Amino acid sequence: MEIDIVFSGGGIKGFALIGAYGAIEAKGLRWRRLAGTSAGSLIAALIAAGYTSKEMTDLLDELELERFLDERKCPFPFPVWKWVRLYWRMGLYKGDAFEQWLKEVLAARDVKTFGDLPKESLYIIASDVTNGRMCILPDDLPQYGIDPATFSVAKAVRMSISIPYFFEPVKLQTKEGKYIIVDGGVLSNFPLFLFDEEKKVKKRPVLGIQLSAKLTERPKRNINNAIQLFEALFSAMKEAHDTRYISRRHEKNIVFLPVENVFSTEFSLTPDIRDRLIQYGREKTEQFLTKWTY
Repeated sequence: MEIDIVFSGGGIKGFALIGAYGAIEAKGLRWRRLAGTSAGSLIAALIAAGYTSKEMTDLLDELELERFLDERKCPFPFPVWKWVRLYWRMGLYKGDAFEQWLKEVLAARDVKTFGDLPKESLYIIASDVTNGRMCILPDDLPQYGIDPATFSVAKAVRMSISIPYFFEPVKLQTKEGKYIIVDGGVLSNFPLFLFDEEKKVKKRPVLGIQLSAKLTERPKRNINNAIQLFEALFSAMKEAHDTRYISRRHEKNIVFLPVENVFSTEFSLTPDIRDRLIQYGREKTEQFLTKWTY
């Protein structure tokens, strides 16, 4: 049976998404359309290129995640340079190492641009903070004067994973000017709305994989200082659009994977924790699929 799959963002927690997809494969379900934000966009892009869950696991097992923390070289031997760089570059790390790695991984399956994929098979969410709007890639690229068929899939994922202040934003240069693009999770961390066909006859089931608990099961945040307030504000901003959209009608089609005790930017994860995240995603999704009635 064919289904559409939506993967949420969640940074390093995204290892659990690989396990979830492994359970989907084992069930014999085949994807027709894929969508994702941030870490979810990476998993969706790899699947669209033809990678299996086993191959994704092997790819990441061989990878030192900390290689993606590519700081710009400091011309001055002062600790304060880090904060000067953050001010001017708007991110601690360039993000180039990640994009180059993904380019090579996708090229190994003959995927470089969206034109190399079946039409309407992959959708990636990014946030255009210059215009204050959500970007649905590749569909929105013509608004920037760009032919979707020529646009790099790796660049689109790089846009979607640009966690504010962590990775430098992508500066999209066009004839009309420069646009600052950041993490898609700023405006929609779980773009289930993309495949909602409530007003039409549904062509196929839609399955969502979300790296958080149900709204009614999420613990209240303790806010006692400025840092906790910033974290709560950013989290609320990320979840506002999707929380308003997702109802109980949608919950029956969502696998909730509340990953605790792992930070989204924890690039120093041990192999053991990676494996446990993958196994957790697989087991929770297997349990869900035994009762899923579409």
